[in-house]
Amino acid sequence: MSTESSFIPIVGVTMGDAAGIGPEITLKALSDAELRKICRPVVIGDLEFLRRTADELGLHFDFTVFSNINAKCLEVFDLSNLPVRPVAGVESGVTGKASAEYIKKAVNLWSEKKIDAIATAPISKKAISLGGYNFPGHTEFLAELTGTREFAMSFFAEKLRVVLLSTHISLSRAIEMVKKERLAKLIIFAHRQLSELLKADVRIAVAGLNPHASEHGMFGSEEADEIAPAIAECRERGINVSGPFSSDTIFLRGFRGEFDAVIACYHDQATIAVKSLSFGSSVNVTLGLPLTRTSVDHGTAFDIAGKGIADESSMKAAIKLAAELTILRRGDFG
Repeated sequence: MSTESSFIPIVGVTMGDAAGIGPEITLKALSDAELRKICRPVVIGDLEFLRRTADELGLHFDFTVFSNINAKCLEVFDLSNLPVRPVAGVESGVTGKASAEYIKKAVNLWSEKKIDAIATAPISKKAISLGGYNFPGHTEFLAELTGTREFAMSFFAEKLRVVLLSTHISLSRAIEMVKKERLAKLIIFAHRQLSELLKADVRIAVAGLNPHASEHGMFGSEEADEIAPAIAECRERGINVSGPFSSDTIFLRGFRGEFDAVIACYHDQATIAVKSLSFGSSVNVTLGLPLTRTSVDHGTAFDIAGKGIADESSMKAAIKLAAELTILRRGDFG
């Protein structure tokens, strides 16, 4: 981990599932010289596979093995864990296991103070399961690896930051989870985490669950029974939170800067808004971890894997934000 006065964060970049677009977008993102001026990237993956991928994409890198010396070459922590060349677009236990091992190694490197933050390329939930890891996604896996009990998925999209009440579960189960106690706990947590991260007393809005936030009880009772009481409890604690607001407009209001963050009641309520407003530039951020972790706003895109046409914009944004948040967390503004 860097200790110089002119702090340059070392960002560990996991290459994701080798059968998806992760390695491609990682290399494309890191071919940007401007990005490599604001951080020292270290790719955590399979070196030979990365070499082949770079050749196929026509990208010219001087690769080197990660060490304590800041190299001008692209550094790789090589796990050499792909025994066979994966078939692009095909989910398998081999690539799933390998992608999980990249994440484990990244956390290990952070705990050893060899890297400052983590930016992750996409993984396949099915593939990591086939590889022996039973987690619904990065968020829960990283929480387990770091011993984190309180955490939340969020997305940063310019001025819009969205925090999710639930993630990868069925919609019926997500609705059941809209309860006063759970929502109040998330509002308090999000306020604490984002205020510390952004160095400001954040303004939070809460999206309603039902159409038009139930229109005063016409379309459902969750707003009156669960959401409004949670907001009232948090306001009594001095938190600047308001709502519930109709979900068809509140995310745009947040995007325009009226609020610093919006609490979403379920996964797609958040991601549809985020991806419609900022697809390719929004970033997934895990709140509550002892380390800074960012990721892309999309999945493995198996349908275009191996074709060389994947857009690296979100990967680039994730690496950049990982560096910026690390500096904010450290309190070093140069």
